[in-house]
Amino acid sequence: MAASLRVLRRRIRSTKNIAQITKAMEMVAASRIVKAQARVHAARPYSDEFTHVLTTAAKAGASDHPLLVAREEPGRTGVLVVTSDRGLCGGYNANVLREAERLMRELNSAGKEPQLFVIGGKGTAYFRFRKRDMAGQWTGFSEVPDYPNATRAADTMTACFLAGSAETVQGESEDDQQGSGEGSGEGGEGGSSRSSSFVPPTEAEGLDGVDELHVVYTAFNSLSSQRVTSSQIAPLELEEDDESSDGESDGSGSGDSQERQAEYEFEPEPEVLFDRLMPKYLRARVFAALLDAAASESAARQRAMKAATDNANDLVDNLTREANQARQAQITQEISEIVGGANALAE
Repeated sequence: MAASLRVLRRRIRSTKNIAQITKAMEMVAASRIVKAQARVHAARPYSDEFTHVLTTAAKAGASDHPLLVAREEPGRTGVLVVTSDRGLCGGYNANVLREAERLMRELNSAGKEPQLFVIGGKGTAYFRFRKRDMAGQWTGFSEVPDYPNATRAADTMTACFLAGSAETVQGESEDDQQGSGEGSGEGGEGGSSRSSSFVPPTEAEGLDGVDELHVVYTAFNSLSSQRVTSSQIAPLELEEDDESSDGESDGSGSGDSQERQAEYEFEPEPEVLFDRLMPKYLRARVFAALLDAAASESAARQRAMKAATDNANDLVDNLTREANQARQAQITQEISEIVGGANALAE
C-alpha cells in the first residue's frame, strides 16, 4: 500500500511538471500568433495584387513567356511542401504531408513526375525516412520566416522552371549573362532554351528542370480556421485567376472586379518585362505561403498545448483522487490494526 502511494505521488509530481511545460509552450505560441497574424495580413494584399496585375498584364501582352503559357507535354513537376521544423503541433504536419501525397499521386496518374522541394525539418525527415529524393530542402525558419529564406527556395525553383523538364540547371558564365539581353526574344522550342536575365543560384546547379510548380501549405484564415491548400504557381492559370483572387480577398474585391481592369502599354517588351517579374512573383508567392504556414503552425501548436495542459490537469485530479483513496485505505487499515491489538491486550 505504501509503495502504491509513493508511485501515485511521483506520477502526480511528474504530470504537474509536464503541465507547466505545456502551459509555457501554449503561452509562447499565443504570443507568436499575434505577430504572425499581423505579418500575414500585411503581406497578403501585396501577393494578391501582384498576382492580379501580372495576370491582367499577361492577358494584355499576349506573350509566350514560360510563366504564362503551359508546356505542351509537361514531364516533370516541382512540388514545394511547407512543414514545420518542430513537432508538438497536433495534426499540422500530418495534414500537409497527406495533401502532398495526394497531389503527387494525382500528378503521377497524369503522367507527370513530381520533384520534391521541402521546407521544414518534419517534412524532410518524413521523405528521407521513406527514401524519397528531394531536389531542395531548407530548415530552421518555419516559425519565423524571412524574405531571404523565401528567396533561396523560390530562386532554386525558378531556375528549375526556366530550364524545363528536358534540361538540367546550369550556371551562367559572365559572357552568357552579358549576352542574355541580346537574345532574349530568340529562344528555341518550349521554355528550356529561352535566355533570361535570371541567374540560377549555385545550389540549383545540376538539378533537373520542371515544367510546372505547385506549393502545398496551410493557409491561415483565422485563429480557429486553417486549411491545407495546394495551388499551382507557375505557369499562371489565366482563366481562373480573376475568380480565385476575388474569392480569396475576403469579399473585399468582389464588387470592383470590373473597375480594376486596365489597359497596359509595355516598355520594354513583354518578354523582357516578364523575365524580370517572374522571380519577384515566385518569391512573393513563396513568402506569402511561408507566412501563412508560420501563423497556422503557431495556432496549431497553441491548440495542441492547450489540450495537453487540460489533459494533464485532468490526470492530476484523477491521480490525486486515487492517492487520497489509497491514503484513506492505509489510515483505515492502521486504525483497524491498532484497535485489534488493543482488544487483544484487553482480553
